[in-house]
Amino acid sequence: MPEKGLKNKTKRGLFWSFLNQFANEGIQFVIGIFMARLLSPSDYGITALPAVFMAVAGVFVGGGFSDALVRKTEIKEEDLSTAFYYSIGVGIVCYTILFLASPLIAEFYNTPVLENLMKVTALSFLYGPLNTPQNVILKRRLDFKTPAKVSVVCRIFAGVIGISLAFCGYGVWALVLSSLFSGILGLLINWYIVRWFPKTGWSKESFRYLWGYGNKMMASSLLDTLYMNITPVFIGKYYSTGDLGVYNKARNYAKLPSVHITQTIQSVSFPVISKIKDDNEKLEVIYRRMIRLSGFVIFPLMMMLAALARPLIIVMITEKWASSIYLLQIICFARMWYPIHALNLSLLRAKGRSDLFFKLEIYKKAMGLTILSITLPLGLVIFCYGEIISSLLGLFINTYYTGKLINCGYIKQMKDLLPTLIISFMMFLIVYGLTLVIPNLFLQIIIGGITGSVFYLICAKLFRSSELKDLLYILNRKG
Repeated sequence: MPEKGLKNKTKRGLFWSFLNQFANEGIQFVIGIFMARLLSPSDYGITALPAVFMAVAGVFVGGGFSDALVRKTEIKEEDLSTAFYYSIGVGIVCYTILFLASPLIAEFYNTPVLENLMKVTALSFLYGPLNTPQNVILKRRLDFKTPAKVSVVCRIFAGVIGISLAFCGYGVWALVLSSLFSGILGLLINWYIVRWFPKTGWSKESFRYLWGYGNKMMASSLLDTLYMNITPVFIGKYYSTGDLGVYNKARNYAKLPSVHITQTIQSVSFPVISKIKDDNEKLEVIYRRMIRLSGFVIFPLMMMLAALARPLIIVMITEKWASSIYLLQIICFARMWYPIHALNLSLLRAKGRSDLFFKLEIYKKAMGLTILSITLPLGLVIFCYGEIISSLLGLFINTYYTGKLINCGYIKQMKDLLPTLIISFMMFLIVYGLTLVIPNLFLQIIIGGITGSVFYLICAKLFRSSELKDLLYILNRKG
């Protein structure tokens, strides 16, 4: 693909992916305020209990096949059909296992309602796999506009159902059913838009390629999924569902800017990097620009959220969630590094080095589980501080092979990010200081938000930040 064409596609992809995430999270944010006011921390805690079982099953359903199809230079109809049949077959197996295991899971947590919740929630494994080829086709086209529109429609639909059910007193079922119906609607819309149907049977040759690449990615995803979801298992077992609900609320608010921006960057960076994976010189240039742009966007957002955590929580979802404030502030400083993690891993995926990807995951998870086992018994606050340590050490590990492959390791990346990090932290101190001297919660949010934003943008302009120009270029679709 010509450089100019790739540049324009990257620009459009980033624009629509960012628009998708911000529109979706804006909608979800508003919906979440209503839901949190209508439901209790315990309701949220209950829905978090089966998360690890659902997440692990989801890894097997995906199998890493989507990445394998996206990075392949040319795909055949047999490749799409084979991935389609694999996902459906594994999805049926996973649903059957979760259906039969639901009474045991409910007994393990001593929460009877979990049995039926699991049976209904796991229905996603019967219809979710039907979306695999459609998503691959859109990614290979670098079409991020269509998924953005579909996602917004589904979020609004889910919000209407969820708020209606919560208002009618359905409690925890409002969360489960809204997600279920939203997923089905998304499936129907994708099938209508892409119009792909399997035209061939199972191909052993295609499966060997898909499995050869995907099995290591699946193993890596399994490690990551177990690690990311193991906390609710222990908190749900040894703490109360209310404690789990509070922790999950703090973590989910921190995920609004961090994880979802990470997903945006990954959705664009992986197919883009895959197009130029053999040109290391060009790859390093584009990669470093992505790193700097990611930090420029995520660092101030996360530090602004940490600084305004108290007024935001109390104003939006009332004092009953106040115990999540300090946890949210700590988690923000751990999650701010997630997009940088994602870019380093996208490089390995695009280079086809799933073996190195898997090796890094083993090292990081062993380190993370050690920190978890030490900090979790000491309480949720200490555990959240452990997340910061784990994230920083994990970043050092992730950048090792990036340095080997394209000469862009830890030191070079930190030098690129340091100016943005310093300005963002200065903004955090200013905004947090304002919350201590301004008595009114609403004024804390308004004055703190405006002051922090203006300070950050002025600093970026004074230091002639190239990232500000890149961001404006992306937002100006006609540029």
